[in-house]
Amino acid sequence: MGTWDFGPFDNDNAADWSGELQDAGPDQRVALIRQTLGEVLHESAYLDSDPANRAVAAAAVVASLQPSGSTLTTPYAPDFLTGGGTLEIPDDMPALALRALDRVVGDDSEWRDLWEDGLPKALAALRPIRDALQAEA
Repeated sequence: MGTWDFGPFDNDNAADWSGELQDAGPDQRVALIRQTLGEVLHESAYLDSDPANRAVAAAAVVASLQPSGSTLTTPYAPDFLTGGGTLEIPDDMPALALRALDRVVGDDSEWRDLWEDGLPKALAALRPIRDALQAEA
């Protein structure tokens, strides 16, 4: 896995997932986000970093579409969102995204283990996402 920074799209898994979301039909995008978040929530064993990275990206998308969320500006985010597009996010999605982030940063997660030396910076990068989601959850 290639990781180049602390942002939610700053790794190969997240950037690839962003491309999948971009390529999905507009009527399939919310389902893809829900599936991605659910994937980490249904994992009862040690959570691999690949689905964790995708879930962080999905949570960032949900957060960006909330009233208190920040616009996505990274070139690795889905083009339809960086270009001013939007999605109709169901009311239960912010809470789902928060639960997924809790699972990603939990003790039984490769994401957390891989960020061991830079964990404070990685968690700080998630703070704006969590804040926007908590405001709506």
